[in-house]
Amino acid sequence: MTRLTANDFDPEVLQLFDGYVHGRLSRREFLASASRYAVGGATAATLLAQLSPSFAAPLVTPSDSRLKTSYEQFPSPQGYGTVRGYLAVPANPKGKLPAILVVHENRGLNPHIEDIARRLALEGFVAFAPDALHPLGGYPGDEDKARALFQKLEQAKSRADFVAAAGALKSLPQATGKVGVVGFCYGGAIANYLATVMPDLAAAVPFYGSQPPASEVVKIRAPLLIHDAGKDERILAGWPAYEAALKANKVEYQHFVYEGAEHGFNNDTTPRYDEAAAKLAWGRTVGFFKAKLA
Repeated sequence: MTRLTANDFDPEVLQLFDGYVHGRLSRREFLASASRYAVGGATAATLLAQLSPSFAAPLVTPSDSRLKTSYEQFPSPQGYGTVRGYLAVPANPKGKLPAILVVHENRGLNPHIEDIARRLALEGFVAFAPDALHPLGGYPGDEDKARALFQKLEQAKSRADFVAAAGALKSLPQATGKVGVVGFCYGGAIANYLATVMPDLAAAVPFYGSQPPASEVVKIRAPLLIHDAGKDERILAGWPAYEAALKANKVEYQHFVYEGAEHGFNNDTTPRYDEAAAKLAWGRTVGFFKAKLA
């Protein structure tokens, strides 16, 4: 079967889907609005199914013998009490390794984010991907159910859980103590947030994440590598104010906009995936972490 891309969908459908994914539209509202774009025997439900993730072919399989993976828990007294997530490390490391916190989108720790953690481990990092949905039973195995659960989280506690997870990575016996963070969409916003509250964070890489308030930028000490999509009007609207604050506070940053790419372009389980943009952004990300976490 030919893989669908963003170009196979009307731009208005992509906008509707973005609204649905981020909670601005209900499922019913998406289906009602998308029905006018369903042609050739397709239905609005078909469009939604086509745009939704498929986890059938991870880039790095969970059984890859080059890695050791496990689910680990760390205390989070300021958050929900315990943070649980997926830990991936090289099977035969040569000494201690820098660590990277991997922060998911607004669906919790799904198979794609576990795959991202494994990819980073193959690059020579300790990678830990927490599940913000752990206090509510964990990622439920269904993206729609996960989005619904996500709305029930107390975000102050969830943010504290991510802070606790990053702190725990510093003291892992197999880690050097240097910690970076990469996040996607909701996770990109968390990466930006962690940079404002963790002065010892070594590097942050937000993918198409909302920016922190300009007043918080003065607290950032970590170098930033920021990836945005050229067609992501919602996120790009916040960039001028963020850039002005970064410059005013002399924060080290790089900002790349991938022209023609959609929000979510790095996620290779959906049609919004843009192979060229994703490969370029990933190469830049790995190189950035290797330089800043050395």
